[in-house]
Amino acid sequence: MNAPFVYGVAAEEMYFTDREKETFRLRMNFENGLNTVIISPRRWGKTSLVNKVAEQMKDRSDIRIVRMDAFSVRTPEDFFRLFATEIIRQTATRTEEWMENAKRFLSSLVPIITMSADPMNPVSFSLKSVVSNYGEEVLTLPERIAKEKNIHIIICIDEFQQIGEMNDSVTFQKKLRSVWQHQHSVSYCLYGSKRHLLMNMFGSRSYPFYKFGDMIFLERIPIEYWYEYIQKRFEQADKHISSEIIDQIYAYVDGNSSYVQQLSWLVWARTTNDVNEEILTDAQQDLLNQSHALFMEQMNGLTQYQIRFVRAVMDGKAPEINRKETIDEYELGSSANIATIKKALQKKELVEIEGKDIRFADPIFIHWLRRNTHLLG
Repeated sequence: MNAPFVYGVAAEEMYFTDREKETFRLRMNFENGLNTVIISPRRWGKTSLVNKVAEQMKDRSDIRIVRMDAFSVRTPEDFFRLFATEIIRQTATRTEEWMENAKRFLSSLVPIITMSADPMNPVSFSLKSVVSNYGEEVLTLPERIAKEKNIHIIICIDEFQQIGEMNDSVTFQKKLRSVWQHQHSVSYCLYGSKRHLLMNMFGSRSYPFYKFGDMIFLERIPIEYWYEYIQKRFEQADKHISSEIIDQIYAYVDGNSSYVQQLSWLVWARTTNDVNEEILTDAQQDLLNQSHALFMEQMNGLTQYQIRFVRAVMDGKAPEINRKETIDEYELGSSANIATIKKALQKKELVEIEGKDIRFADPIFIHWLRRNTHLLG
């Protein structure tokens, strides 16, 4: 039996809802060779959207979509190895072809095939460098393969913001763009989970990737799409959930797609026949309990100034955070100190800032804070 809801992983097939306009737009970009940048808050479905379009296009013989996750990348060398390995692995259909292509297209790297007892991944492929300066050869690899095979390659890189956190990141970004912008048989789809870093990388004139491609800003999935999605899954188990309860689920998690699925699951699991307010409240408390350890760890790493700032945001003071009255009331020090606090909390991924709008990055965090106000002094 399939689980009625999924969270913590990409939502695919029956679990993917709405995103019709974004799906159409991304597919058009892929089919026409346009670079794409996808930006949204965490857990709003970027990876699910890319996977959806990739699945739709899997039978296209003239297009090959390569997907990779840069989360573990810390250095340029890490990136080059990941990039080369996934390009070779995902543009070939046979293990033998991996070896052949690696030897043919990459003279600076040695292919390594590893056999495993894991039935899901019996063969792994990796590359080992034999010279120190092989970046140019790796970055031109997809263009050379695409021309050889007479196909268009689309490279989708998740967690691309990791590039922005490298030492001397701007120099490395310049290197990437200087090569990628001249490729005609390859296009790129770049996205990640740290919105503020991606906005700097792609939205600031001082960064190499400024105006690199079509920027898609994901919005919340409107609630009307959730009614049918959620109610159908309850009905399949002879359970019933009202539109009013769905409204409350959606509002509680501020429309966050992953949390809508998670809280719906917690409600579903507690329901025998009809959902009532008691079931919803119990599920909400369970969600907070599951998040407690993570939020405690985040709070333990904050300074007193940062904790007072968090309290001010919780109290709805964000629009007037720079006013003298607010600074004095919450003992925030000075306007200059507030700028420092904002930058630190944004780096910790605790808040998201757009102009004067300051909100907690995790919509559950504010509920947890209100339940644990004693932690704020």
